Amino acid sequence: MKNIKIVSLTISMALMLFLTLFTSCSSDDSTEAYNGAPVIESVMPSGYNVDGSLKPLTPVTLVDPKNYYVIHGKGLLTTKKVYFNDFDTYFRPTFVTDTDIIILVDEDTPYANASNQLKVVTDRGTVVYNLTVAPPVPTFSGFNSINCSEGDQVIIKGKYFLDPVVTLAETPTQPAVPVTVVSSTLEQIVVKIPANANHRYLSVTNISGTATSKEAIGTALYDDVLYGVQWGGPWAGKGVNFDFGGDSYQGQKSWQWEFGQWDGGNWGFNVDLTPYKALRIAIKGAKTGRVNFNVNGGVNYVLPVTTSWVYLEIPFSDLGNPTSLTMLTFQESNSDGGNTVLFDDIGFVLK
Repeated sequence: MKNIKIVSLTISMALMLFLTLFTSCSSDDSTEAYNGAPVIESVMPSGYNVDGSLKPLTPVTLVDPKNYYVIHGKGLLTTKKVYFNDFDTYFRPTFVTDTDIIILVDEDTPYANASNQLKVVTDRGTVVYNLTVAPPVPTFSGFNSINCSEGDQVIIKGKYFLDPVVTLAETPTQPAVPVTVVSSTLEQIVVKIPANANHRYLSVTNISGTATSKEAIGTALYDDVLYGVQWGGPWAGKGVNFDFGGDSYQGQKSWQWEFGQWDGGNWGFNVDLTPYKALRIAIKGAKTGRVNFNVNGGVNYVLPVTTSWVYLEIPFSDLGNPTSLTMLTFQESNSDGGNTVLFDDIGFVLK
């Protein structure tokens, strides 16, 4: 089934004006009508981006989904179908002339193991043109384990990992460092961590762009396991499971806590906070609620709990400006009984 895209009136008018002007400029001086099979001579970005800004009319061999392009040639007026990588792509008949088609490349167009062809079907025949569809810019949903060391194999998860290049991301004082890719699929990459990776972010690049992790290596307090804890536990002495495998924000596991009403607990650490500016945490509950939270027994901060994962970066200025971490305190604070809460990706954000 065609995936019909709704184009705003402003963009539609701009594209129609562009098509009229472009067709007028690209027409030759011949008065003879073309009656042969369809021909594609070039593919170019349309005169307007989706936001209405102008694009240069330069032929391309690579197209980006969610952008408009001009298919230029002749014998195109009776176009019935357009396929990018064999994906049936919607086009507006009002955006078609004998020499040009303006079309939006659908975001669902396949890009991996694809034909790398544009095909236009008309009443006069079919024409095929070699063209590559770029994948979307990669998305980076997490990596495990965050507290990894040189030589460790780490799993990166996300999307659009077509022929990925992985690096330790560039910083203001350090260049990007290549990271060895052991294996990859479109949604997962296994890499081998190089030396001197602590406090560096991981980046994944494909031909369309780059995505970088939210977490820096070596900044986790909880990442499938609780790191650095020296003492502590729930006040009620029960309800904590650090190995919950039923749901996670990143990695394979989360920290599940079955709170009774107003139940809580303290956990002791010894961490220098000098390199960091904020604490990060992901939280989700069996029902909507709230959890009181503080660092070192200081300023109370309310963690909002919903039935979907919520990721938070809490500036230390909201937590009393601690310079070291000696204790974390959590306390369930629903007014209608307890709650089962999942915590994940607890750690720090670099300055």
